[in-house]
Amino acid sequence: MKPASDKPFTPIVVPIRSLGPAHRARIAEHLLSLDARDRYLRFGYVATDDQVQRYTAGIDFDRDEIFGIYNRRLELIAVAHLAFASDSAFPGCAEFGVSVVAKARGRGYGSRLFERAVMHARNEGVELLFVHALSENAAMLKIARKAGAALQREGSETEAYLRVPPATLDSRLGELFDEQLAQTDYQLKRQARNFWNFLAGVQEVRQGVREARHKSGV
Repeated sequence: MKPASDKPFTPIVVPIRSLGPAHRARIAEHLLSLDARDRYLRFGYVATDDQVQRYTAGIDFDRDEIFGIYNRRLELIAVAHLAFASDSAFPGCAEFGVSVVAKARGRGYGSRLFERAVMHARNEGVELLFVHALSENAAMLKIARKAGAALQREGSETEAYLRVPPATLDSRLGELFDEQLAQTDYQLKRQARNFWNFLAGVQEVRQGVREARHKSGV
């Protein structure tokens, strides 16, 4: 029997892209795709389609930061909202929320989005990052606990808070690298999708030509 490999495990890089106002419709589409249970866990109540639309329309992209993960079909399969405190009485505070579509769970996307949000919060001078979740939202609480957050349960709800260390040159360069990687990944996926759509169109035209020839007996 061959001995186990001593090579260190290399985590899979997950490109995470910052989203802006131009992505508002895609964010809404992602959230509307969540079923009642998932909306309950994300928002703390079973949000209706109208409430989801109002939430999306109210996102302040100038103040907050939205992160997303796209699959190869350019579907937005995971979204995180890093909301900065709008009240000057709470400087250096932000809140994190995340949602992942059912078919993309179990791949660590929630954890990666949390890590990305912590990095950005750190570089923006945030000192305390909060997560407000239902106590039954085990996945979200596991992410917070793994990151070292302190958890305080009050009945059906749990508050988690993480002390964020000051920014460093490494954290700033790391965020720039992650964003560039995500932008490049998105452009490659878009180019690949457009190319496959082009090929599908060519095949459809070819099929039409063959059928026309067959009918005309050429």
